[in-house]
Amino acid sequence: MAALVTRLCRVPGTAAGPLRLLRAGPAHPAAALAVPPHGAPGPPLGLGLGLGLGWEAGSGRRPLSFSAAGLVSSAPGPLQPYLRLMRLDKPIGTWLLYLPCTWSIGLAAEPGCFPDWYMLSLFGTGAVLMRGAGCTINDMWDRDYDKKVLRTANRPIAVGDISTFQSFVFLGGQLSLALCVLLCLNYYSIALGAASLSLVITYPLMKRITYWPQLVLGLTFNWGALLGWSAIKGSCDWSVCLPLYFSGVMWTLIYDTIYAHQDKKDDMVIGVKSTALRFNENTKQWLSGFSVAMLVGLSVAGINCDQTFLYYTAVATISAHLAHQIYTLDIHKPEDCWKKFTSNRTVGLLLFIGIVTGNLRKRKNPKEMNAINPDI
Repeated sequence: MAALVTRLCRVPGTAAGPLRLLRAGPAHPAAALAVPPHGAPGPPLGLGLGLGLGWEAGSGRRPLSFSAAGLVSSAPGPLQPYLRLMRLDKPIGTWLLYLPCTWSIGLAAEPGCFPDWYMLSLFGTGAVLMRGAGCTINDMWDRDYDKKVLRTANRPIAVGDISTFQSFVFLGGQLSLALCVLLCLNYYSIALGAASLSLVITYPLMKRITYWPQLVLGLTFNWGALLGWSAIKGSCDWSVCLPLYFSGVMWTLIYDTIYAHQDKKDDMVIGVKSTALRFNENTKQWLSGFSVAMLVGLSVAGINCDQTFLYYTAVATISAHLAHQIYTLDIHKPEDCWKKFTSNRTVGLLLFIGIVTGNLRKRKNPKEMNAINPDI
C-alpha cells in the first residue's frame, strides 16, 4: 500500500511549457526527471472534471495528493500509452471543452432552479471522450511532425508505443462510447452533435493551411454552447445560443493564442501556423478586441434570457480577470503563457457560477405557477 501511494504521488514536472491543447503530449523523459526552475509552471490543476491537485513549483517536493498524471502513471503498463494518447494526464483541455456545455445547460434551466445535474454529468462524460478522440485524431495526423520535435518525440504514436492501426481501433472505441452518450439526448441534439464531428476531424489540418487554426478550434470546442441548450429545451433558442457560442469562440481565440506563443519557435521550424505567429507583437491588441467581443456576446445572451444582476456581476469579474491577464502577459516567456492559459478555467467557472446564481434569483413564470396551483 505504501508503494502504491508513493507511486500515485509521483507527478513528473517539466521545465518546458505544455504542448498545444489538442497536440499536448507527455513530457520528454529527461525533462520529466528534472526539477522545474523557480517560477516554472507545474502540471495543470484539476483531476479530470473534479478533484484538484497541489504542486510546489520550484522544488522537488510534491504534496500528498492524487493527480491526473499520477493516476495515469499508476495504471497498468499496456494501458498507459492509450491514457496518455487521450490526455487523461492533462485535464485542462477537458475543462475548456466542458465549460461551454455547463453555461448552456445552466442558462436553459427553469427560473429559480439549479441546472440539470444528470445533463451536467452526461456532458462531462462526453467531454472526456470527445477531447480524447480529438487528441487521438490530432496525433494520427501529426505523427510525422511529432517525431522531429524533441518535446513531442515520445508521444505514444510517434514513439511507436501505439501503431496506426491500434490508434484507429482506439479512436473507434472512443467515438462509439461518445455516440452512446449522444444517443441519450433528444433527436434534435443527436443531429446537432453529429454535425460537430467534421470539425473534430478537420481541425488538426487547419494549422497546416491557415494562420487561424485557433478560430476553427473555437468553433469545435464551443459546440456544447449550442448542444447543452438543445439537450434541455429540445431545440436552440438562437437569440441566446448564438451570442453564447460567439462568446465561447472569442474566448478560445484568447486562451489558445496565449497558449500558441509557447510553441511559436517550434511551429516556425516545422511549418505549423497559428494566431501567435500571425499577431506576433500585436497580440495584446488582438486579445483585447476578442475580450470585448466576448463580453458583448455574454451580455446579449444574458439580456435575451432575462438574467439577473448576479450574472452581470460575474461578467464584470471576468472582464477584470481578462484585463489583468492580457495586461500582465509576457508572450516571450512560455511559463507565463502557461500560467495565463490555465487561468482561463477560472474564467469558465466564474461564468457558470454567475449563470447558476443569477438563475436562482429569477422569479418563476407566473403562468407556470398557475398551471401548478390553479387556486393562485
